[in-house]
Amino acid sequence: MVTARTQEAIERVKAALPDAVLEIEGIRKEFPGVVALDNVQFRLRRGTVHALMGENGAGKSTLMKIIAGIYTPDRGTIRLRGEEVRLAGPLDALERGIAMIHQELALMPFMTVAENIWIRREPRNPFGIIDHAEMAAKTQALFDRLNIQIDPLAEVRFLTVAQRQMIEIAKAVSYESDVLIMDEPTSALTEAEVEHLFKIIRDLRARGIGIVYITHKMNELFEIADEFSVFRDGTYVGTHASSDVTRDDIIRMMVGREITDMFPKEVAEIGAPVLQVEKLTLNGVFHDISFEVRAGEIFGLAGLVGSGRSNVAEALFGVRPATSGTIRINGREVDMASPAVAMREGMAFLTEDRKDTGCFLPLTVRENMQIAALHDQHVRLGLVQQREVDARCAEMKDALRIKTPDLDERIENLSGGNQQKVLLARWLMTKPRILILDEPTRGIDVGAKAEIHRLISKLAKDGVAVVMISSELPEVLGMSDRIMVMHEGHATGILDRAEADQVKIMELAAR
Repeated sequence: MVTARTQEAIERVKAALPDAVLEIEGIRKEFPGVVALDNVQFRLRRGTVHALMGENGAGKSTLMKIIAGIYTPDRGTIRLRGEEVRLAGPLDALERGIAMIHQELALMPFMTVAENIWIRREPRNPFGIIDHAEMAAKTQALFDRLNIQIDPLAEVRFLTVAQRQMIEIAKAVSYESDVLIMDEPTSALTEAEVEHLFKIIRDLRARGIGIVYITHKMNELFEIADEFSVFRDGTYVGTHASSDVTRDDIIRMMVGREITDMFPKEVAEIGAPVLQVEKLTLNGVFHDISFEVRAGEIFGLAGLVGSGRSNVAEALFGVRPATSGTIRINGREVDMASPAVAMREGMAFLTEDRKDTGCFLPLTVRENMQIAALHDQHVRLGLVQQREVDARCAEMKDALRIKTPDLDERIENLSGGNQQKVLLARWLMTKPRILILDEPTRGIDVGAKAEIHRLISKLAKDGVAVVMISSELPEVLGMSDRIMVMHEGHATGILDRAEADQVKIMELAAR
C-alpha cells in the first residue's frame, strides 16, 4: 500500500506533469451503415477515476477501442500527456502507457500467472533462455505492491474469474501505464471481491494513474468515481463531478430521448398463454426466471450487458438447457433438451450475432433460408422437394423485400440488414408459433429497422407469440406489450406497456 513518504513523492511528480493525461477531441467513427461516434470529446485527468456511462450502443466501447489502438478514428485528435499521437495498434498504445482490461478476459489458460503477465517481455539469462525464477520473483514483487494474493506459478485455468481480473490489472500495471481502461470489471465479482478491486483502484489513483471506468452499476459510480461522462447514441452529452449529481440525474442524461412514431405497432388480439416459464434457472448464469407469453403478444426482455437476457433465450430454445425450472408450451410441460425439441414444439430463435451464430457466410441466400425448414417440412420419403422449397424462398424474398441479385448469391455479399431479413425468412419458413428474437435490428440501417419492426408487429397480429430482446430502449418500449427487466441473472420487474418508460427500465436494470 502507499506510505506517507511514497505519497509525498508521488504528489511531487504529479504536480510537475500536465493535469490531463488523455484528451480526445472531435472523434468520429463510422461502420457500414452506422455512425458509432460523432464529434466526441473526452478528458481524463491524472490521478482520477473517470466513469463512462451510457446505454448499450451509446459508443463507450468504440471510444475505448480507439483509445486502446484497436480502432482507428475517421477523424479527430488524441493527445497523450499533452502531445498529439496517432496510435498504430494495440501494442503501440500499450507501449505509450495505455492499457485496457476488457470485459471478456483474454488470458491464456494453460500458461502460468507469471507467463501471462510477462509474455513477450520475459526476463532472460545471458544465454537467451527465459529465466523463470526471475519472472516469478518480478511477479511476486508486483503482487506485493498491489496486495494481490495469487501464486505466480499457478496455471490460469485453475483460478477464479476474480483472480483472473486481478491478473489483468497487474499485467496492465506492469507496463507502467498511466492510462488504465476497465470495462465492466465487477460484472462477475462478489461484494468482497469488488471491495478488494476498489482498494487496488484507489491505490493506483493515489499513484497518479488515470482510470477510465465503464460500468452500468450506479452504486459503483458514486463509490469509486471522481467524475463521469455520459454518451448517448454515439454523441457526447456531458461531464460532471460525481458529487454534483444524483442517480436520477445520470439516468435522465443516459436515456434523454423521446419515443416517436418510428415504432408503429399494430393492435393485436392477445390470446391465451402459449409459453409459460416457471423458476427457470441455469446455475451460475440466471435464477428463478418466471413469465408467460400469450398468443399475439410481443414480450420484451430488457437489461444491461451481463444481465442474462440472451442466456434465458438460449435456455428456452435448448441451446444451453436450464438446470432447473419448467417450460410449458400450450399448457404442456416440455423438456427443452435441444434446439431440435424446440423446433418440434413450434419455436424459432433469431440469435444475437448474425455472423457468428446466424449466417452460414459461404453459403447462398437460398441455402441459408431453407436450412431450418428441411428437418421435417418439404421432405417426403426422405427426399427434399426442392421445387417447393425454391418457390417458398422466392416468396419470402419478395415478402421481406430482400435485396439480392438472386437466391444463389452468397449471403456474405449482402448488407447487414438484408442478411438479417434472410435469417428472419429462415425461421418464418418453419411457421413458428413462438418466435424468439435476440437483438433483431442490431447493426442495421434505419430503413431496414422499420421494415423488421413492421414484420414483427404483423406476426404478432397473426397470433405468433414473440419474445424480443433488445438493448435499444426505444425499440423495447415502442414494440412491446409487456417488458421484463433483468439484472445480473434475476428478473427485477415486469412492466405493462402503459406504465413502462425509459427511466423505470433503467432503474430496474441498474439495481
